[in-house]
Amino acid sequence: MISGTERLLEIAALGVRHAARMLPAPALDLAQEPPVLLSPGASFVTLKRAGRLRGCIGTLEASRPLATDVLENAYAAACRDPRFPVLDMRELEDLALSVATLGPHEPLRASTRDALLLALRPGVDGLVVRSGTRRATFLPAVWEQLPEPADFVDALWQKARLIPGSWPEQLELSRYRVETIQTRL
Repeated sequence: MISGTERLLEIAALGVRHAARMLPAPALDLAQEPPVLLSPGASFVTLKRAGRLRGCIGTLEASRPLATDVLENAYAAACRDPRFPVLDMRELEDLALSVATLGPHEPLRASTRDALLLALRPGVDGLVVRSGTRRATFLPAVWEQLPEPADFVDALWQKARLIPGSWPEQLELSRYRVETIQTRL
């Protein structure tokens, strides 16, 4: 019997391969999936080639079965990430794939930037920032490139189109943890 973890990697690989072949996103027969993958879940699928980002798409809120979420995000990471062209079949050969499943969001109460920097757990926390209609997140994996909390927060503010160092009045913060699994295609 295949585990839920192994099946998630198979599902993600299926989505990526369909996108690279320019086929429509495949459909899953949810009745055949392990029960653990049927509960609502939120995930991010990240693609890397030679250690460099090649696509990353995800959802922050659990609104569909985890199996479906991973499939759709894998497909989108391969062909809908606006930062990259559609993945080509030739790129599958040395493609690394990771699936991060998000845990529940926990409101992060911080009234100043310094308080936020002290509250963050480098390497552990994913962070969501919201201010009005602006929203952005960094997965915990981003700590690998930005290990200093100040750099992590400044880059996230830029991603959200906020002024680094600013503290908007209507700021909402939440953190989450992830479980990440990975494979090579």
